[in-house]
Amino acid sequence: MKILHSVHPEDFKRFDTAAIRERFLLSDLKQDNTANFIYTHYDRMVAGVVKPTGEPIPLKTYDNLRSEYFLERREVGVINVGGDGEIIAEGKTHSLQKLDCLYMGKGIRTIEFRSKNAQDPAVYFVLSAPAHKDHPTRLMNSQNSMKVDLGNTHTANQRTIYKYIHKEGIQSCQLVMGLTVLHEGSVWNTMPAHTHDRRMEVYFYFDVAQDQRVFHYMGEPTETRHILIGNHEAVVSPPWSIHAGSGTSNYSFIWGMAGENMEFTDMDAVQIRDLR
Repeated sequence: MKILHSVHPEDFKRFDTAAIRERFLLSDLKQDNTANFIYTHYDRMVAGVVKPTGEPIPLKTYDNLRSEYFLERREVGVINVGGDGEIIAEGKTHSLQKLDCLYMGKGIRTIEFRSKNAQDPAVYFVLSAPAHKDHPTRLMNSQNSMKVDLGNTHTANQRTIYKYIHKEGIQSCQLVMGLTVLHEGSVWNTMPAHTHDRRMEVYFYFDVAQDQRVFHYMGEPTETRHILIGNHEAVVSPPWSIHAGSGTSNYSFIWGMAGENMEFTDMDAVQIRDLR
């Protein structure tokens, strides 16, 4: 499992495009019949993709974790962005369609990922954070999530937010997780931008057309940079960084956080006129 080290904001100011991509972009995550994870030093968050195209893929432990099994001291959230699939946790099968979310807590020893149709495989985006207590496994489909409609067509940011793992939803130790779907004709997400010094965040972009890209903006509010992101790629956002984006077409993305609290609204807003 690749390790991604944290970056100081003063160092970030001197990064060129290649360095930004090396230190923050999580690329090549989706690989056939593989569980591919990256260990970050931002709140010890692990991010990855599991794409079963054949036999079931078990969630194994890694040397980085120094644990007997993956969730010995961790919790995990999974959102499916592909075809229909199944996750078997401690022998119990949970069926996930596209945009469904499954939370599994500390102490679960055996987990397997499956696709119901190898020709249309599931694509599971996985986030895992350290956990101090166990919470029950819970499946939430997109229809039962907490939905919020934001933005409008005048500012090209009409979008629907689906909240899954948060203070008023699926309970966890510190993991917060959901997704945002931009409506047709809208390209902006999370604008006006914000930071939250108490939490890190990961963005995973999906439903990005093959010939389209998302300009993901990051950095301190007065020292912004951008990174170009394609389909099924993710980017790590440090607590000191804004995290916003604009696409060459509409798209969707999963957001996940870990840190001091589970308050979805815990953010430090930045006015558009103050961005540099």
